[in-house]
Amino acid sequence: VGGPALAGAAGLVVGTHAGDHVSAVLLTLLLTGLGLAAGAVSALGPVGSSVGTQLLVGAAVGAGMPLPEPGWQRALAFLAGAGWLLLLRLALPTPGALAGGFRFDGERNAVAGVYDAVAGLLDATGSDTATARRAALTAALDHAQDALAGPRLRRYASSAAERRLHAQYAAALPLAEAATALAWAGEPVPARTAEGPRRLAAAVRGSTPTGPLPAPSRTVPALRALDDALLRAAEAFDRGDGGDLHGRRRSRAAGVRTVLGARGREYGLRVALCFGVSAALAQALHHARWYGQHDHWYWLPATAVFLVKPDLGPLASRVLSRAAGTVLGALLFAGFAAVLPRPEGLVALVAVSGALIPVAARHFAAQTAVVTVLVLALVMAGGEPQASLGRIGETLLACAVVLVVGHIPMPGQRGGDAIRARLAEAAGAAQAYLDHVLGGSEDRAGRWALRREAYRTLAEARAALALASAELPPLARHADGADETAATLELLVDTVTACAVHLDDTGRLDPRHVRRLAELADRVRARGDVAVRLTAGFRRTAGAGGTTPDTDGAEFGTERGRLV
Repeated sequence: VGGPALAGAAGLVVGTHAGDHVSAVLLTLLLTGLGLAAGAVSALGPVGSSVGTQLLVGAAVGAGMPLPEPGWQRALAFLAGAGWLLLLRLALPTPGALAGGFRFDGERNAVAGVYDAVAGLLDATGSDTATARRAALTAALDHAQDALAGPRLRRYASSAAERRLHAQYAAALPLAEAATALAWAGEPVPARTAEGPRRLAAAVRGSTPTGPLPAPSRTVPALRALDDALLRAAEAFDRGDGGDLHGRRRSRAAGVRTVLGARGREYGLRVALCFGVSAALAQALHHARWYGQHDHWYWLPATAVFLVKPDLGPLASRVLSRAAGTVLGALLFAGFAAVLPRPEGLVALVAVSGALIPVAARHFAAQTAVVTVLVLALVMAGGEPQASLGRIGETLLACAVVLVVGHIPMPGQRGGDAIRARLAEAAGAAQAYLDHVLGGSEDRAGRWALRREAYRTLAEARAALALASAELPPLARHADGADETAATLELLVDTVTACAVHLDDTGRLDPRHVRRLAELADRVRARGDVAVRLTAGFRRTAGAGGTTPDTDGAEFGTERGRLV
């Protein structure tokens, strides 16, 4: 919340100053440049995307809504609203989460969800749903990582409650590893195997002791690893002291490479072009007096921002939903404005609309309708005349602009560059995990962190592929074949996880692991999208008194079109 709030305040200052002091042409160029920067920053992830969105919306409102207050006063008012939101978020409990106190209720639920997901994966072991359950476990771990990195928990815990949550999250990582190895083996496990993680989930939610945990049988390495992990979890819950394993270890240089790389360029160019064109059209309509008595032209570029952001969902369906929601919301507001007293009725309408946003968030069209009513009520309460028809026209024009810009090829960009960049990042994380496991390192905490990063980048690549496949055919075809590469990388990381558990137990790989690693590396090479190699450690761990496969120590993949 804090980062986007600061970005929105900065956008208001820049937009207000530019709108008052520069010409229309220079203002359009400035907004286009802001769009380029904001789109590139959006490639960093959800927080970066929100930062870029608030920066552009603040700049559009500051430049396109002339008001007597200077930009710094607008920025302070914006920050005051964000501060009120932060205060409510930090102070109020999550409904239904009062059992163990509400200070860390959301974080506690996120960690408990990891143990539930481990239990679900154990239940599904040996069935057709195991892959989906493993993906659900990855999502639960991602959510817990984000929750533990939030504003109410610091990276280095200082209170007993924080240390306890750190310990409970850290204790889930070896459990998740053992459960993934069991799912990879494909053999069903007894039903009581999942009972231990479920009791741990209940203990996290209720801040209660774990009680006795049913031990699984110790017949195979993965079950022995699960039993050991349960024992360590019980000890960690009792001590309430854990390591610092929840943060994503990404350097500033990696962030800069993401912003300046293929994803950042593709996001940035598309957002810049769309935002700049919409701002130019809005100013042209404004100076031509198309607005009549309305001199605020911010709606068109602000609408374009929410439509063009590539990380907010499929473009075509988002545009259609926005158009339908805006028309419905504007017509509803026109009816309310005709009968409600002013300003009391408008203030009540703002409050009711705000309360409906979480419910309406289930569908973009419904959310757009509610937000349209809310914004029009706010603007009218501030003295702006009723403008429903004008807002409908501007929204439809923004939709047309975004549809055109969103489906034209970007100069210097090949189709699907952003998807290839995601896959390359996922392959790099998988390679780092593979090197660590086959290199014989004894650093288990580092191994669990690398495993988390490998699965997380793969989940992000999968999300980008799902988004691309849901677009119109001109964009969707760029993702052809990439889903098979992502699936192969996921199988490779699953296999490396099984190898890690087996190596902990026996000190060597069995022939099944060796064959599977070689097969998956060869499959990645055949795809030709990314490169994955088997390290020199593969010879050491695979040999150990037996024969070493022909693929031992070889490299697989392509690099700049060259077979390695």
